[in-house]
Amino acid sequence: MRHLRTIWLVLGWAWVGVVIFISLTPNPPEPVRFWNADKLEHALAYGLLMLWFAQIYLQHTSRLLAAGLLILLGVSLEILQSFTGYRFFEVADMVANTTGVLLGWVWARTDAGRIYAALEARLNQPSVP
Repeated sequence: MRHLRTIWLVLGWAWVGVVIFISLTPNPPEPVRFWNADKLEHALAYGLLMLWFAQIYLQHTSRLLAAGLLILLGVSLEILQSFTGYRFFEVADMVANTTGVLLGWVWARTDAGRIYAALEARLNQPSVP
């Protein structure tokens, strides 16, 4: 269903926008607080983004491109943070982002990677009168 694909992609790109905003804002939210909690947040954000886009991009080369672009996003945002004066460049954040992308790739091979397909199948079922 083309309509669901469009919605899925718009939501995914909106999520990317939120990650960019949170990465560059002076006072990002801190939903969990413990030592290095931000590394977990980085890994989860990028892992879930990879999982999200992997459900649309099923071909190996498309997934590889999505993974590469997400890793590039994480590296680029860390570099941009170094120019803000209120955020800091951290190699550990880049490692967490990349780890998240790799986790998302693995998650896409599980049942979690079939959420989009299940929704699409459900929406394409003929309605029963």
